[in-house]
Amino acid sequence: MKEAYHQFCQENETLPIFFQDWYLDAVCRDGDWEVVMVKQAGKIVGVLPYFIKQKGPFKYITMPPLTKMMGPFILPAYRSEKSFIKISTALIEQLPKVASHEQLLDYSIDNWLPFYWKGYQQTTRYSYLLAVSNMRQVFDNLSADYKNNKIKKAQRLVRIVENRSLETLYQVNKMSFDRQKIAVPYDFAFLKQLDTALARHDARTMFFAIDQSEQIHAVAYLIWDKKSAYYLLAGDDPNLRKSGAGILLAWHTIKYTNEVLGLPMFDFQGSMLPSVERVRRQFGAVRQPYFFIKKTNSRWFELLGSLKRAWRI
Repeated sequence: MKEAYHQFCQENETLPIFFQDWYLDAVCRDGDWEVVMVKQAGKIVGVLPYFIKQKGPFKYITMPPLTKMMGPFILPAYRSEKSFIKISTALIEQLPKVASHEQLLDYSIDNWLPFYWKGYQQTTRYSYLLAVSNMRQVFDNLSADYKNNKIKKAQRLVRIVENRSLETLYQVNKMSFDRQKIAVPYDFAFLKQLDTALARHDARTMFFAIDQSEQIHAVAYLIWDKKSAYYLLAGDDPNLRKSGAGILLAWHTIKYTNEVLGLPMFDFQGSMLPSVERVRRQFGAVRQPYFFIKKTNSRWFELLGSLKRAWRI
């Protein structure tokens, strides 16, 4: 099945990076990824990759770290209402029986009824997208504060470089989690494994905002596919945040997406946090809804999860 999926990935350039078999190989640690497919006239027209793990006696499907979405993905020519429902239903029916299934769906999925009919629940989430083909327009749509104050101030205080280490980026990225008293959802070994895969496919770069004393104020990690660049990771030193380097780095990656990569879309990767959402809007980014679907088949597994969350509190 994976061999057929590998061929599918090779033949479909519009497939988002998070669906690529090599990306899944890199992020699906402590478990394994599998895929179900639907064919018509011998051609694969729809796929649904998933990450399956085991906790005690329970098998469950979840999202791997640093993975925006996983499926389904249906070829554009087969997305008429009738075909979409038929293919989606066929994909869902092939999924293994598990204690729980949680997954983020691709932006192209604007109809989750096939999941609803199979007993799933859904929560709408939002990402923020910025069309960058016309950079004059992008600049005009920046908030006045960013355009006239924060970006100019940061440009006087820091410069942006790319020649620093992944470990340095991780340490600064971790500072943002530490400031919020949140555990980092991935360790350095995981990030290094993913970075190796991305570098091998020429699909990532790192940016560092540093001052004259070589202090790193902020970092950003950008990845891309054939259609879009994704602001995968960012972070700043809590003691140096007032420089505005984080805002400058975001602006730099937006320009890099247009001027160097030649891509039409920049994906902020979204956030439901009010403070982060406000920043995205001030860059002129537009809300993009996407679906989080969930189905729990085992009350014991659900209870185990509730106890684990309560213990953390």
